Amino acid sequence: MMKPTRLDRALANVCLTCPVCRYARRRQAGVAFRVVKNVEGNVCPFCLAFERVYGRKAHVRVG
Repeated sequence: MMKPTRLDRALANVCLTCPVCRYARRRQAGVAFRVVKNVEGNVCPFCLAFERVYGRKAHVRVG
C-alpha cells in the first residue's frame, strides 16, 4: 500500500468534517448512512481519500 500524499490527507480532512459523512459514522443507520455506504464511497473523492488515509470506509464508526 502506498503512503498517502498531502493531497490525500487534505481530501480526507474534508470527509472528516462533512456533515453527511459525520452523521453516517455516528448513527450507522438511515438515509445518510446508506448514501455514504452505497454512493459516496465509490464516487466521492473525499470518501475515497479517507479510505486511503485511514484504511477504512467513510461510513465505518470510529472507535
